[in-house]
Amino acid sequence: MPRGTTKRRPATIAALLDAAWELFAEQGFAATSIPDICARAELTKGAFYSNFADKDALFLALFDRQWRTRADRVRHALPTGRELSRILDGEADLPLAAMEPDRRWVLVSMEFTLHAIRTPPVAVLLAEHEARGRAELTAALTAALDASGHTPAIPAHELVRLLVALAEGCDIQALTEQAATGVAPADLTAKALTTVVRHLSTPHAESAESSRRATPSPAAEPTDPTEEVRP
Repeated sequence: MPRGTTKRRPATIAALLDAAWELFAEQGFAATSIPDICARAELTKGAFYSNFADKDALFLALFDRQWRTRADRVRHALPTGRELSRILDGEADLPLAAMEPDRRWVLVSMEFTLHAIRTPPVAVLLAEHEARGRAELTAALTAALDASGHTPAIPAHELVRLLVALAEGCDIQALTEQAATGVAPADLTAKALTTVVRHLSTPHAESAESSRRATPSPAAEPTDPTEEVRP
């Protein structure tokens, strides 16, 4: 491959992803064709197929990019230390700014998820990408909880799976209400996530005590029933 082509590749991929992001949001994943994406990006079909096998592969790359963007936003907004401890103790709530639903992403990701459910091979790929994204959030949440003196009450990866599912459901509900009434319950996701994290995390001291109580005491030495009892 010519050296210039290698240098241009990141820009080509970015242009294709930007074009797909706009078109998927405007007219939907199914209604958008590869020629549509190439035309919007002002690139040839050859440029598309030199980077992506098909439209599904392009979406998964877009998924990774959007997930990184959203995860970075959450990480930067997630309180740490004493501030997070105050939230877990019921003295404050999670910041609303990082919890506002992204209407475009909900529309695009929901349609592709339905496509994946109907197409098991695509579902396998989507599940793998989602699992990698949750792993990054699991590491961030575990570190934040530890810095605040807390421990997840259930395995951290299970807690993150619950939080992601809850956030996605709240986003759908909020956007549906907004479409129906013109007003979205902006604090729905923040309240829901705050409640779950509070109930499924414990201070380090309580966690250690629970673990100690759950550990069975060493069994007493069995007594030989034939041993003579002496006065």
